[in-house]
Amino acid sequence: MKSQTMDFSKFSSIKIGGNLDVFLLEDCNQDHEDFYIIGSCNNILMGTKPPPLLKLSKKYDYIKIEENTLKIGAATPSGKIASFCKKYDIANFEFLSHLPGTLGGLVYMNAGLKEYEIFNHLLFITTCSGVFQKREIAHGYRFTNIKTPILEATFLLEYGYDKEKLLMFKGMRDNQPSTPSAGSCFKNPQNDYAGRLIEAVGLKGYRVGGVEFSSQHANFLVNVGNGTFDDAIFLIQEAQKRVYDAFKIWLECEIAVLDTKYMGKNSPLHNPYKK
Repeated sequence: MKSQTMDFSKFSSIKIGGNLDVFLLEDCNQDHEDFYIIGSCNNILMGTKPPPLLKLSKKYDYIKIEENTLKIGAATPSGKIASFCKKYDIANFEFLSHLPGTLGGLVYMNAGLKEYEIFNHLLFITTCSGVFQKREIAHGYRFTNIKTPILEATFLLEYGYDKEKLLMFKGMRDNQPSTPSAGSCFKNPQNDYAGRLIEAVGLKGYRVGGVEFSSQHANFLVNVGNGTFDDAIFLIQEAQKRVYDAFKIWLECEIAVLDTKYMGKNSPLHNPYKK
């Protein structure tokens, strides 16, 4: 299997991590069972002991119109999708202009902005385990139960690119920091906001080493200069502890923490109070 060495202090959006070998998936005949698939590393915090890493090859970077559907390869960047839809007057993907990532990662986490989610107009996905209709995939707020590499997603094709929606999505992002981050650190609890809770326990603008909860938006963990994985983990756990102590709400990570100590059902980042 081909591989490439990647410097995650430059490649990841939060600019944390070292030089690691990443294998390239060309087809599903290759061994992929024990690998974690990464895309453009926009919602990932890379640890010091990561699992084996796999990345889709450029073979899966494409967009095709077929009859009344839009077929998109899982390695296709969100910006490319947004530009394609604007050029060809295609509706329902305007929010991708302000949502970084590759299509596979966006589908895997059902990414979106408020009620505008990638699953809204999804028809089916093609994976290494076959084709799955939308109705066969358990999904919800920033969640799916997909356990196999996504190769392609097929969407309902509708025309009518909406410039007003584009402005609305831009407004949603105006309060978010431009400092290197991995996006929203925690999922919003039901009927509340993670940023409000983090601010309420005094962690907005709180810094450890080179990482802080942004003073612009408390739910963004940002690298203000030479931040480390340990700095970030300390702040994540501190926020979880303080918020639980104050509100009995356990903040669930929205970013993917790729370190063998912090992955799996026994991760220290999971709710220890859950019965």
